[in-house]
Amino acid sequence: MERVKAMHRNAAADADSYRPELIADDEPRYLRRQKPVEIRRKKFSGRGWPFYRRLLVLSFVGVAGVTAASYGMRFLLYSPTMLLLKPDQIELTGNHIVSREAVVQQFVHDQNRSVLRIALDTRRSQIEQIPWVESASVQRILPNRIRVELTERTPVAFARNGNELALIDAHGVILERPQGEDLRFPIVSGVSEDVPRDQREKRMQVYQEFTKGIDLVRAGSSEGVSELDLSNPKDLRVVMTGLAGPTDSQAVTIHFGAGEFTGKYKMLVDNFSQWQANTGRVQSIDLQYMRQVVVNPDTSTGAAARKTR
Repeated sequence: MERVKAMHRNAAADADSYRPELIADDEPRYLRRQKPVEIRRKKFSGRGWPFYRRLLVLSFVGVAGVTAASYGMRFLLYSPTMLLLKPDQIELTGNHIVSREAVVQQFVHDQNRSVLRIALDTRRSQIEQIPWVESASVQRILPNRIRVELTERTPVAFARNGNELALIDAHGVILERPQGEDLRFPIVSGVSEDVPRDQREKRMQVYQEFTKGIDLVRAGSSEGVSELDLSNPKDLRVVMTGLAGPTDSQAVTIHFGAGEFTGKYKMLVDNFSQWQANTGRVQSIDLQYMRQVVVNPDTSTGAAARKTR
């Protein structure tokens, strides 16, 4: 019986120990709900207006600038004051052989078009296709003019082109002979239009090397050259006068071979008078080999060919 009463007393004590109000009193303070912290949000105030005003002004200026640029570009591209209307608006300098009409013709598709819409590089390339034009520059002169400056090709020889004689420059470009021009050049063979352009240029380089080389030996020697045959790369054949002196008008054919023109020509002028004294009137001389010279007399004199070593 006592045992039963003790059990009841323990149960009552346990019940008292688990009452909610007792548990609440024993909880640690840090587990209690804290008062929420008040978060202050920055209100829109007058202090932010300078920034927004600047942003608004910059936006307005940007829109106005784009609009003005758009209208300005439209004006430049389509305004009547910017149009190329007449050939007189094209300025041309540097032309002596090339006609003005040949240059102006390259701008025929640009008539009634703003000068800003003209493709200058394209027009320059077209102008440089004119045979006598070596190079050209094309510029805009606002509001409505075009300036073209030409550098014409410089002929250095007459080229035997079939049965006709044309002119040729140092780059192998064959040129039509201008009317009324008194030109004096030697005649070159082996550079006709049938020969590819790059080959013509290489052969004309041989021509220039030869004329410069003989002028180094004796000034003005190239003026006595009348004909050059460039068709054989291994043998440059030249017809020239003045070998015995500036007043010598005797034409002699010389085979210079493939190079060493300066040395061979010096040997020629140093020994020509002696060779002519030994053989009589000379018709041709073969200098293809430095250690052997073949002097052929004029057959009309009846002299026999003689070799000089």
